[in-house]
Formats: sequence, structure tokens, C-alpha cells
Amino acid sequence: MEAMTMEKMAAYCNQYGFIFQGSELYGGLANTWDYGPLGTRLKNNLKDAWRYCFIQLRDQSYEVDADILMNPSVWEASGHLASFTDPLLDCRDCKTRHRADSLIENMDPEAHPDAMTQEEMMDYIKEHEVPCPVCGSRNFTDIRQFNLMFATKRGVTADNAGTIYLRPENAQGEYVNFLNVLRTMRTKLPFSIGQIGKAFRNEITPGNFTFRTIEFEQMEYQTFCRQGEDEELYDYFKKYALEFFRALGLPGERLRYHDHEKLAHYAKAACDIEYLFPFGWGEINGTHNRTDFDLTRHQEYSGKSMEYFDEQTREKYIPYIIESTYGLDRLFLAIMFESLTEEPVGGNDVRLVLKIHPALAPVKAAIFPLIKKRHSQKAREIYLSLKKQMMVSYDETGTIGKRYRRADAVGTPFAVTVDDETLENGTVTLRNRDTMEQEKVAVDALAHYISRNTQLRF
Repeated sequence: MEAMTMEKMAAYCNQYGFIFQGSELYGGLANTWDYGPLGTRLKNNLKDAWRYCFIQLRDQSYEVDADILMNPSVWEASGHLASFTDPLLDCRDCKTRHRADSLIENMDPEAHPDAMTQEEMMDYIKEHEVPCPVCGSRNFTDIRQFNLMFATKRGVTADNAGTIYLRPENAQGEYVNFLNVLRTMRTKLPFSIGQIGKAFRNEITPGNFTFRTIEFEQMEYQTFCRQGEDEELYDYFKKYALEFFRALGLPGERLRYHDHEKLAHYAKAACDIEYLFPFGWGEINGTHNRTDFDLTRHQEYSGKSMEYFDEQTREKYIPYIIESTYGLDRLFLAIMFESLTEEPVGGNDVRLVLKIHPALAPVKAAIFPLIKKRHSQKAREIYLSLKKQMMVSYDETGTIGKRYRRADAVGTPFAVTVDDETLENGTVTLRNRDTMEQEKVAVDALAHYISRNTQLRF
């Protein structure tokens, strides 16, 4: 198969109903994307996998769903109002705007602009004559800092409208609910709060499909602990994240840790896990030791105590936080790049197949009547029965070979063919997507067989 590019992946996703251009009917809106029927199913399966591994399997782990719109004081306390900015500069010739760190990374992926000051980034761009990616000019303005939050107005009339913000991250929803979860769940440290939700950032994007967009989903996980336990938990969640990705089918050789050289002022340690995309290494997870910064700030700005009372030591203290955050859209993209392939079949034939983990596959089985006139009634009975237990599809159009190819192309793990033997002795022909091997399975055992072989094992 030819090397997979972002352009090819975008075309595939559009053709097969995974991802469409946002507002395509009206010419689109830059860096917005709509998930189609199969993409929505895959995305939901990724959420379910995260919930299974981070909420269901772990002790004292709780999920919340906080509002996107929050009291503006939240963002003052978190520091986003004052310092949530991107280093941007303009090309004087073509008038396009760019992130300085992205220009440097495109020039040299090993340059690590995250460790540079604004002045050092500007010096690098001048010294290495970094070109504008649009027109090739090297005539840039100085770097300026732009706040990334989307602001909107809340109020009946313009005269009394107050400014509120679309959240740029989910984490603050977990922090402001720390006391609520502690109280209602009657839990003790260490415990965790997770959340899946949309976030919004008004940033310049490099156009790598869904890798960086202005609207995206995060799977956030915050573990509250006693100071002194934080370093062990930080190391634990770095490893846990890698195990999670491997369980989803991302191989270790295409994943790597990237420790932050330059830390945020509140952070004790920070590390990303990166996946090797066609454009290079890109972050899909971040693990951070945030110390007691967040809860201390919310205590200061709200005037309410965020202290935890330790019944064993009889002490009061503000917990440390270990954050493990996952970009859902980026993980989706990594899974697609890892799974989509072309492989030779027989002599000169080639099949397009999405070898996605069966637990993530949008459709678990495709039901085919071998001969439409003879087998469709029984095939539809089986289809309607399986539909109550899992996502399945039904296809009676074209040759059986073409139907196999259509199912392979969208990652369906099993194809179930209903034939004369089904009518005579109650067995179907079950074809495996990856091996293309076929076996006979009793109709009564079919649902159990498919369910057992499409589970996530972690």
C-alpha cells in the first residue's frame, strides 16, 4: 500500500461515513469536522473503552459531566484569563497568521520549541530563515501572545450582558466538583474524577485533519492524593496510559514518551505519549503532576476551603493532583492510521481493510443472505435478533465477494452468510475479517461467539 497521508485518510473517512467536512453544504468552516454514522460509533466505542479502563475497573473512580459554560471566576482562578495564550506571528507578505512553535517544529521536529522563550523562538526563526508555509516568504512580524478562549455574552440585552467563556479544557469541571464528589461518594484519598466532554480553543491550526481543531473532545482523569504519594502515582499513570493504548491496538514501536523540558509554573512533572503520524510524532496523551496548585487557587478565589481531612493522621491539607488526559479526536485518528491497510488477495486482487480492534469496530457483524430470493427471510430474522445485542448491518446487494469487501473496508470483524445449511441444520458461515477464514457456527451460539470475540481485554 502507498504511504497513507492525511489527505488520503480524509478522503477515506469521507467516502465511508467516518468523518465529513463541517458545514460542507455551505462550503465548510475551516478546521471543523462532523463525525458520520460509522465515525460516531467508533468514537462512542473509544469512550466506552476509556470508561471501562478508567472508571469501571478502578477503585474509587467517579465520572462527572460538568457544563461547558462555567462561572468566569473559574478561568480567573485557573489562570486561563491571564496566560492562556499562543505565540503568533503574521507573514507581512501574504497576511497569514501562524504559531511560532509550529513553524519551528515543521522546520525541525527535534527543536522542542516548548522549551524556548518567546525571544528564543523569534531568534530561531530569524537565524534558520524559517519560511512562511503559505507563500515561502521570511518576512514575519514579531511574536505576539493571543488568548485562546472563545468569549460569548450572557444576558437578556446587550446592555447588561456579561462575558462568559467556552471552556478550553475539561479539567476545571473536575476540580470545582472535588468537594461534591468527596461528600456524596463518601470516598477517601486517593480517588479519581473522570470526564468526557467538548473543549474549545481559538487557535491557529496547521491543517492536519482532525489532529488540531478549534472544537475537540477530551477524556480527562484527575487523581487526588496526599503529597508524598504523587510521584508514585505519576509514574503509575504514565505506564497505565501506555497499556491502555496497546490494549486498543496501537503498537509500542509507534508510541513514545516525551518528557517536558519546560514545565508550567505549577507543575512538578509532565510527560506526553506521542504517536507516529504521517506528519511526525504527535501528542495523544498527557500525564501531569499539578501539585496542589488548582485546588489552592480555587480555595483562594471562591473563599471556600478545599482542604481534605485525613482521619488517620488527623491532618488537614489540600491534595495534590495527578492528571492523565486523552485527546479523543487524536486517538481516533491514530487508531485509523494504525488500522487502515491494503493487502493482496489471490493473484492480482487487492482488498482495502480496516483492521481495527474488534471492540472498537463500529459494526460487529454483517449479515448476508447467500441468495436473496432464497435466504433473505432467514437472514433478516438473524439480523433483527442480533440487533438487540450489538451493532450489526445487513447487505443483500451484489455478489458475496463484493459484500465481503464492503464489510472489510469499514472494519467489520465478522461476516455472517446465511445459506442452505442455515435452513436445513441451523448453522451459518462465519468469516473472520483479518484471516478471511470461515467456520460453521450454530445460529443459537452466534451472538455469544461474536460478543466473546469483540470484547476489550485489559
